[in-house]
Amino acid sequence: MPQGDIGLIGLAVMGQNLALNISDRGFSVAVYNRTASKTTAFLKGPAAESNIIGTTSLTELVEALKPPRKILLMVKAGAAVDALLDQITPLLSAGDIVIDGGNSHYQDTARRCSQLKEQGLRFVGCGISGGEEGARNGPALMPSGHRSAWPELQPIFEAIAAQVKGEPCCRWMGEGGAGHYVKMVHNGIEYGDMQLIAEAYQLLHDGLGLSATQLQTIFQEWNRGPLDSYLIEITGQILGVKDKDGQPLLDKVLDAAGQKGTGNWTVASALELGVPLTLIAAAVFARALSARHQERQVAAQQLGPSGKPFAAAEQDVITAVHDALYAAKIISYAQGFMLLRAAAETFNWDLNYRDIALTWRGGCIIRSAFLDDIASAFEKQPNLTNLLLDDFFSGALSQSEAHWRQTIVLGSRHTIPLPAMAAGLAFYDGYRCPRLPANLLQAQRDLFGAHQYERLDSPRGTFFHSDW
Repeated sequence: MPQGDIGLIGLAVMGQNLALNISDRGFSVAVYNRTASKTTAFLKGPAAESNIIGTTSLTELVEALKPPRKILLMVKAGAAVDALLDQITPLLSAGDIVIDGGNSHYQDTARRCSQLKEQGLRFVGCGISGGEEGARNGPALMPSGHRSAWPELQPIFEAIAAQVKGEPCCRWMGEGGAGHYVKMVHNGIEYGDMQLIAEAYQLLHDGLGLSATQLQTIFQEWNRGPLDSYLIEITGQILGVKDKDGQPLLDKVLDAAGQKGTGNWTVASALELGVPLTLIAAAVFARALSARHQERQVAAQQLGPSGKPFAAAEQDVITAVHDALYAAKIISYAQGFMLLRAAAETFNWDLNYRDIALTWRGGCIIRSAFLDDIASAFEKQPNLTNLLLDDFFSGALSQSEAHWRQTIVLGSRHTIPLPAMAAGLAFYDGYRCPRLPANLLQAQRDLFGAHQYERLDSPRGTFFHSDW
């Protein structure tokens, strides 16, 4: 008799940790990996004390599962997922469920939902955040796809997810690729958060000349206030690590950031949907600029290096940078939720923004106390157009604005680049500006291309052309 409650394909680190997590929660897991030796090593190693079932073929995996079969794919996104689906779907029966837990593009997930539906199968794309630690101890889960699959998956997913205040960090996101889209936006916000923290670090390190030990104390203190978050916490942790010679390890890390593409996807989608995701875009481009390491060394010699020390009082700068980081962080999240709202309207998804904020409170990389405030905002006003219009966030920005501006000026005067913080402030000023200079842009477009323009004294949708 089949014993497995769920099958898992792909025993890289994430797959192994999820299998152990599921097993620990009392569910029977059957696993398969294309390289059989990896399965053997897993069963003899990390899974030695578990009841995880090892299989040596896809047929054996399918036969080991209780109907309706549930199979979680933990393989590299892209062509590998499609190839695996081609192999396994002929072995399945009507009503069986396939879950893609990789970082797949939301459009691929939507396509696979349609394809498997035609075969009588149910497909779920599930965004999983939290990295290796989250997979083992409780990730944030963002599933979407065929709605009828959710009651079958819910007991397992809610059991393995991170728990915050007795609630699982897992909510059903909607139809098609909604779950992977939400995960994509999560990663975009993550890019923004990380870049903002890096800019705060550079201001204090280069501008004030603070040591890693001093910075560690500052970030640990910040983590006990409104900036309380996983990324602030690990920043403090990183600053405390010493190399073999007793010097800070961080000072020896090459300043060339990598990226896997989800930030690019987020910005590309924002461009397609016409959403001004300026801060997150600045964070993505900051990574691209950092990657030009050798070119920057040449430029520093020819153009003069950036990063001149401050003459300002130390504590005043620390307080100002804290407030600037907090204010810009609000903008990053506000832009992310703007994009989610635009996607929901475009793709006809019924996204619950409160549920998304609650899902991100634990397990994932951007988890923070801040997300409770976002959830509260959407609980009060489910149709809230923008987080900046919520009383809590508008008040927080008002209180932080002066220090935010001081920080941007300080960076500019001392040639310390602040692409994300500055982009956030420009967005804030633009968003609340009742009359932008776009009237001149429209006049220019009409002059050189006869693109027409609307008038303030005529109804919207009425267009004019002038002989300028």
